[in-house]
Amino acid sequence: MTLLSLHNLTVKRGECPVVDDVSLTVGEGEFVGLLGPNGAGKTSLLRGALGLLAASGQSSLAVLAPKARARAGAFLPQGRDIAWPVSVETLVALGRAPHGAADPSDPAVARALARMGLEAYRSRSATALSGGEQARVLIARALAQDTPLLLADEPVAGLDPEAQIRTMQVFQELAAEGRGVVASIHDLGLAARHCSRLILMHRGRLVADGPPRAVLTDETLAEVFGIRGFHAETEDGPVFQPMGVVR
Repeated sequence: MTLLSLHNLTVKRGECPVVDDVSLTVGEGEFVGLLGPNGAGKTSLLRGALGLLAASGQSSLAVLAPKARARAGAFLPQGRDIAWPVSVETLVALGRAPHGAADPSDPAVARALARMGLEAYRSRSATALSGGEQARVLIARALAQDTPLLLADEPVAGLDPEAQIRTMQVFQELAAEGRGVVASIHDLGLAARHCSRLILMHRGRLVADGPPRAVLTDETLAEVFGIRGFHAETEDGPVFQPMGVVR
């Protein structure tokens, strides 16, 4: 089943297209890593797909009424600011708003806290946590929304290595359960290891789409990122490591 369909999606800043005529679909069971250099259009693509930015073309999410859209797809933005000193469970429960009352006793809240290893933090003030802990709480809020599709903008930025890996494993678990995840990621090694599919953007355009090894080729790495990389297949799975600058 298709969870997201984009057809000729274009987002402009003034007269300049920051997302230029992008078409793609995301289906059940996919964990898609959205890659590209800074300014490639990744955030604008996610926001355009959700109808949060004015766009031309078509998005299967953007055409939905707000409440239906919130039940079809959860969005985790880059911003990690928590303004109010509410408890962690209260903040995570806000993810349940599209389904009714934001009730901390909702089983979906408990599941989200457990996935992110936050059970012991339930009663703590969210603003008293470290930046990385707050980021995990906000991921849990998006998980509590319990949608078929999750769109996440740099979800592992600022997390320590263990939390990065555990978060990527959570996204893999969601895909294994039949959901879809699209996450913009700057760490190419994490993306290569955990994502089932990579979408690579450059200057607003989609330039590669496929399995990690088919996308992270020597030619593409040099052209898009200006780097060379090392690939290996190990007993623990694929390994990719950026090695140096080529320009």
